[in-house]
Amino acid sequence: MPDVAVVGFAQAPNVRSTPGTTNGVEMLVPIFAEVFERTGLSKEDIGFWCSGSSDYLAGRAFSFIAAVDAIGAFPPIHESHVEMDAAWALYEAWLKIRMGEVETALVYGFGKSSAGQLRRVLALQMDPYVVAPLWPDSVSVAGIQARLGLEAGLWSEKDLAEVAARSRADAAGNPAAQFSGTVEVAELLDAPYFADPLRAHDIAPVTDGAAVLVLASAERAADLVDSPAVITGIEHRVDSPALGVRDLTRSPSTVAAGRALDLDGVEVAELHAPFTHQELILRDALGLGDQVRINPSGGVLTGNPMFSAGLARIGEAANRILDGSARKTLAHATSGPVLQQNLVATLEVLS
Repeated sequence: MPDVAVVGFAQAPNVRSTPGTTNGVEMLVPIFAEVFERTGLSKEDIGFWCSGSSDYLAGRAFSFIAAVDAIGAFPPIHESHVEMDAAWALYEAWLKIRMGEVETALVYGFGKSSAGQLRRVLALQMDPYVVAPLWPDSVSVAGIQARLGLEAGLWSEKDLAEVAARSRADAAGNPAAQFSGTVEVAELLDAPYFADPLRAHDIAPVTDGAAVLVLASAERAADLVDSPAVITGIEHRVDSPALGVRDLTRSPSTVAAGRALDLDGVEVAELHAPFTHQELILRDALGLGDQVRINPSGGVLTGNPMFSAGLARIGEAANRILDGSARKTLAHATSGPVLQQNLVATLEVLS
């Protein structure tokens, strides 16, 4: 089967609120144009389109159909959709190319979180019989996870603040970031609790945003860009949705996904960690040492557009290869409550 490479990535600015509609068209049109300009491709060159979004977040049925307006009515397209982060839409598109059905694919995701109460919307992904009727919001559940790790001695509040400070400093080089800048760890620790033991800097912001990524077979990719980012491995694993049967201080599904891949030589890792302590869990699960640079983009702690943040982690990891600053990178995406579902991919220079 042919290898598949990332040849282009673009994302909308991560902002607290956009004036546009919940179908994402206003965010998607400019970044479609941007990625076409970078790759020299046009709509007619794309063999398959696949998107990730959520009708629960949009507050309307089949909102992804309205998003197709960003593509245009003509020519007809071959299109699909997943009701989750677009990183999983990328997995479907990756398979289409691997199976030889198409040579190119465009993957996009979008989310306008400002249209509703995100913490309540995310409660709908919990067990619908026992847990969801209690409306446990996502931040409070993550607070329980963070508290368990503190009590077990796995991390300290200072460790969490150091993750937040590093993320904001790194985001200074990311024009799409919602937050960036230099902040002292001591200053962060002086901030009040938001959901004990989490402070505001421990929690990814509510963000409106979108991302788009172009895939091509390795043979076609070599004609499009100088240094394609080949997806050399991609794995997806799932933990139980029942919080009471999981050790929330660990991520067995991430461990399993990582073990199925060759992680030797990874230089950069983009981790989809919406809370500071979750970055520590993921780094441990994947065995990432100090030699691996974590989230040089700033990660989702500096901008967390729902249903495109995971895809953006793959795009950011690919960019490090496309611009020649790394030869092997890792990308991670998560979905579900407190790291329930996890997708891990490795990307390398085309040999």
